[in-house]
Amino acid sequence: MAKFVLAGKANCPYFAKAELLADLLQRSLPKFSIHTLCMHPDEWQQWLETTCKENGWQHEHSPMIWRELINRGGKGMLLGGFSDFLEHVQAYYGFTSDMTTELMMKIATENLLTRELCMKEEVYHQSLIKPLHIWISSALNPTCYILIPQLFAPGVFRDTPTISLHLLDVGAIDEDLQGVRMETEDLALPQLNKVTVYTELDQAFQQAHFIILLDDSWPECGGEDEEESKVRKVSERYQQYGRLIDERAHKNVAVIVAGNSLVNLKCSLLLENAPSVDSGRFVGMATQLEYEARAHIAQKLSVKTADVTDVIVWGNISGSSHVDLQRAKVFQYEGAIWGPSDFSQPVLKMIYDMKWLQTDFLNLVSSQRATVASKSQRATAISATNGIIAVLKAWNCNSSAEEVLSLGILSTGQYNLPAGVVFSMPVSFQDGRWSVLSDVIISDEMRAKLQIAADQLREEKDLASRTRKDTA
Repeated sequence: MAKFVLAGKANCPYFAKAELLADLLQRSLPKFSIHTLCMHPDEWQQWLETTCKENGWQHEHSPMIWRELINRGGKGMLLGGFSDFLEHVQAYYGFTSDMTTELMMKIATENLLTRELCMKEEVYHQSLIKPLHIWISSALNPTCYILIPQLFAPGVFRDTPTISLHLLDVGAIDEDLQGVRMETEDLALPQLNKVTVYTELDQAFQQAHFIILLDDSWPECGGEDEEESKVRKVSERYQQYGRLIDERAHKNVAVIVAGNSLVNLKCSLLLENAPSVDSGRFVGMATQLEYEARAHIAQKLSVKTADVTDVIVWGNISGSSHVDLQRAKVFQYEGAIWGPSDFSQPVLKMIYDMKWLQTDFLNLVSSQRATVASKSQRATAISATNGIIAVLKAWNCNSSAEEVLSLGILSTGQYNLPAGVVFSMPVSFQDGRWSVLSDVIISDEMRAKLQIAADQLREEKDLASRTRKDTA
């Protein structure tokens, strides 16, 4: 079967003439098929340039006709414009066209009116769709690759008909991001409205409902101390992020800061630069660290990681943090006392090896990500994704009010902690909002550890402030 594609501007008389001739051929010949692409004049030039570039063709005017050598969308052989098409069908099929100029102009006018009406209908139908806008920064990060399909899993977002996914990676190669976009579209997810990619900040965080920040890699700066260089780059980027979020995102946006370095500082910088957004809408993700601690406790007690709950992480998520087990429970533990599936026992009473808790356990947790990375030769993207999804589920009312999560949040003096710093502490979610647990005991020994973390966080903020002044 002969398969052709006819493309042109809606107001082009020769497109109208070619279209009528093609219809005649399709009705008259059983093995002739044509697909028509009628475009508004405003769409035509960009489409023409892109199509010719992709196929290696040279063509400048409307219409453009090619023959498909395989199914529509595959490789094609360019015929040319109307005259080339007419010459081809005269030679192969013995058909010609005697359409008058007056009729050509009339049909072209009708085509344009029809195309404009279709475009208005498309805009109207799009306006009826109210998608949830999710932005992910550092979208080429391995965590993003694993995170994307998990965002559409049942229970992550409640009562959400569609999701528009925006992938941002400043300074990245556009082709790399386009590859991620294409793979995401290949998933054929019913909830997915569209995927857009960005390598610049000019449109970042427009209409954002959820923002997941994965930035963790910063270019080296010659002549600077490594830590100072990193803090300066983080400070510059996250000040920009904060201002853009303040200007462009929804005021009830939820922002999750993830990563392996300066998580608390990043969250603090966002808060400082987005004053019109409620401070409770910014959190640093400590859940990955929390799950890593749960995994080691589970191994010690010979249970599954899911059987260990209510582990708390305090302090600097990517620095001086403290793992608190005072509320931690273990289920399904085969000890002296056994009960039904919902029966739990305190972890501290089940682990008798206090030396292990005070030394080996803390070392194992602090080195977990480096250990995994050395064995797998990649970042701990799976566990990072799991931590993000846990926070999203809780924020979207898909977790129990009794579930304890550790999050980096702005301290207002809870537990006599310094106010004004982002500090990881235990929270529970209810009706889409978190609240700090009030029944946790802070011993003198623990308070000393938390003070170390608070001092470290203040030093990070001071360093960020100094680097900003140096570059002002």
